[in-house]
Amino acid sequence: MSGILEGKRVLITGVLMESSIAFHAAKLAQEQGAEIILTAFPRPTLTERIAKKLPKPTKVIELDVTNDEHLGRLADVVGEELGGLDGVVHSIGFAPQDALGGNFLNTPFESVSTAMHVSAFSLKSLTMACLPLMQNGGSVVGLTFDAQYAWPQYDWMGPAKAALEAVNRYMARDLGKQNIRCNLISAGPIGSMAAKSIPGFSDLASVWDTRSPLEWDLKDPEPAGRGIVALLSDWFPKTTGEIIHVDGGLHAIGA
Repeated sequence: MSGILEGKRVLITGVLMESSIAFHAAKLAQEQGAEIILTAFPRPTLTERIAKKLPKPTKVIELDVTNDEHLGRLADVVGEELGGLDGVVHSIGFAPQDALGGNFLNTPFESVSTAMHVSAFSLKSLTMACLPLMQNGGSVVGLTFDAQYAWPQYDWMGPAKAALEAVNRYMARDLGKQNIRCNLISAGPIGSMAAKSIPGFSDLASVWDTRSPLEWDLKDPEPAGRGIVALLSDWFPKTTGEIIHVDGGLHAIGA
């Protein structure tokens, strides 16, 4: 029996560690039949080492999503490798340290601007860079952290994720005519490299210990990876502009 991504070609960003959601999305995508290509920044060699743990060899290319030169050559590089694309996974987020950890009221705009550019605007930038390769439509899937709420320590990454969620809706509006679906997975906290960069991350993650209806495991990125793969597949052919929660159900619980 073939996998649900058989014949699909997918670009995946954000594979930094074996514990990252993007790594598990890449692993599951290969297991489900996809050809993949990875992007990395600022250390492609780190991603190349992690990529060796995937079921099949895959190419890693350097991509800074704030660099117009990198974005401008992306379609040519990926096109030479895969010929085209059926899916794009956006797993990119960054905020300077002074934009996190309880410093919300004192964060300078320069740091906020960086967080917004890398974490939200890049969804549009990456998608548009890949658009020439998606002639037959496809699926764009990003990762968010529920922006309905003000989370402990998360500070300006919260508004950045809120912007990401809005960008996703507008892209769904404008790319639907090209049969491109744009959706987000809202994942619960995972003990990844990104999480470790948030001061006081344990305070944020502890919310899941008492409020999540389903038991939540900080060390298990696979459920979110499965959500990404499902949205990349043809099993959601008319779903776009959506946010699918893979958070143990916490989003539905008030207290």
